Amino acid sequence: MSEQMKTPNSPRSTIGFVSSPPNSPRLTATPPTTSATATPRSPAMKQLHKPSPTHSPAAAHAPASKVPKPARPGPRSWVGYLLREQRLLFVLLGALIASSFFLLRPYLFSLSPSSHMPERGPLFSFASRSSASGVPAGFRPPPRRVVVTGGAGFVGSHLVDRLLEQGDSVIVVDNFFTGRKENVAHHLRNPRFELLRHDVVEPILLEVDRIYHLACPASPVHYKYNPIKTIKTNVMGTLNMLGLAKRIGARFLLTSTSEVYGDPLEHPQKETYWGHVNPIGVRSCYDEGKRTAETLTMDYHRGGGVEVRIARIFNTYGPRMCLDDGRVVSNFVAQALRRQPMTVYGDGKQTRSFQYVSDLVAGLMALMESDHIGPFNLGNPGEFTMLELAQVVKETIDPMATIEFKPNTADDPHMRKPDITKAKQLLRWEPKVSLREGLPLMVKDFRQRVLDE
Repeated sequence: MSEQMKTPNSPRSTIGFVSSPPNSPRLTATPPTTSATATPRSPAMKQLHKPSPTHSPAAAHAPASKVPKPARPGPRSWVGYLLREQRLLFVLLGALIASSFFLLRPYLFSLSPSSHMPERGPLFSFASRSSASGVPAGFRPPPRRVVVTGGAGFVGSHLVDRLLEQGDSVIVVDNFFTGRKENVAHHLRNPRFELLRHDVVEPILLEVDRIYHLACPASPVHYKYNPIKTIKTNVMGTLNMLGLAKRIGARFLLTSTSEVYGDPLEHPQKETYWGHVNPIGVRSCYDEGKRTAETLTMDYHRGGGVEVRIARIFNTYGPRMCLDDGRVVSNFVAQALRRQPMTVYGDGKQTRSFQYVSDLVAGLMALMESDHIGPFNLGNPGEFTMLELAQVVKETIDPMATIEFKPNTADDPHMRKPDITKAKQLLRWEPKVSLREGLPLMVKDFRQRVLDE
């Protein structure tokens, strides 16, 4: 036995062996104990006995820490938030200011004289509209760009008023042969209105959705003054505007006339009547010119696929008529206001039908937006002789007015009364203003203009 085994105080650890029976379990080694005076272990030995943090029993069996979830705000917390520092008062005040702005906005912009924003009509209006136009009553159609040839004339200027009123953008084309700038001067500051001095006998290029072709002298005094110019306007002017409609895909409306019936052999006149016209008379530049314009319109529709509408207009009166245009209503009113005898041609038994201009404008717009081509008679079926008309003018202006008879003019029709059954059924249109209601409105305008002379 070595000396180290004999020394009881040796620094090394001793291993004790305990005897056990044969069937006892295997001997186990007891861990060495280190005395207080034991030599320190080397760094390598320290590293071997250093416990691993990943295999530490404390780390493996430690309970996982739970992260607290934020509590959802309940109704009481929202109510408390609104009630603190008078927040609810500011919320209500902001809602009141916003609602007031949106309610008063149309009135604020309408009262501002320096506003340069285009006028926009409301999308929904409570005014009833004709259902024949394909637009439900109470619904306003989207704005369109519209050209009105002859828009500075009597009927054209009233049509422009209504188109602008419903929110469309309007271009007036007029050479001012019979039209007057005063008729449309009140629209010159409107950003949706344009005025062009142009003769439709010459071509013009525009980008529009609708074309109302009214350009042509309509009174005997004017169309007889230059008959060649009159028929050129009816033929060349209509050709140019139809060509424009074909190029840009616009819808085209021709304002024809009851003169296409000539001196009729049918009474009242229906749209199926072909007329009784003198092709070489002094009035044929207008009568046959309009008949040719209708022919061209239908040829462009059948051959070129152009959307067209044709209106045959009967005698119309109202403000802005020319004072001395030779038409019977304006003649009688102007003469009565000037204290002159009213001129009746022939025996005064010729009959005419008179419609107020607002009724005609409503008919033209209903026809343009309908799905029907026409032609359509647009007139008032109320029939008056010239002597009856003179009596109504006397009652309205001067009961002491006198009548002067003169020989009748050539090719003057003896009877003129429209059958508007077709317009009633398909356009749901008929005149509403009687002669005794509309004549005072015309007299008021004429009286002011006569005083200004």
